[in-house]
Amino acid sequence: QVQLVQSGGGLVQTGGSLRLSCAASGGTFSRHAVGWFRQAPGKEREFVAAIAWSGGLTEYSNSVKGRFTVSGDSPNNSVHLQMHNLQPEDTAVYYCAAANTGARIPRGMSLYRNWGQGTQVTVSS
Repeated sequence: QVQLVQSGGGLVQTGGSLRLSCAASGGTFSRHAVGWFRQAPGKEREFVAAIAWSGGLTEYSNSVKGRFTVSGDSPNNSVHLQMHNLQPEDTAVYYCAAANTGARIPRGMSLYRNWGQGTQVTVSS
């Protein structure tokens, strides 16, 4: 069963950039969609972006479209989330997750069975 190990994140000023990474351990992302979710204090976890490893199809939430880019890194068996023009409302714990859904990208959490440990992103105003 694939395990997900996250890296990246931290503290950045408004308008800054960060990159999050999600590496697969003990397996590969083949036939998986890899999604990014975030959870701010007092709020529900929400979908941010995702990529289908087979074919490279991507999807984004409206709140991050045009600012965030999700990409696959085959040599390193990783998925990255590049975040630009970060805003205070992007502050949250970010999680990557994998769903064995082939080329389909689910936005709901229920199909994502493997989750990373989470990483804090804090955007100061």
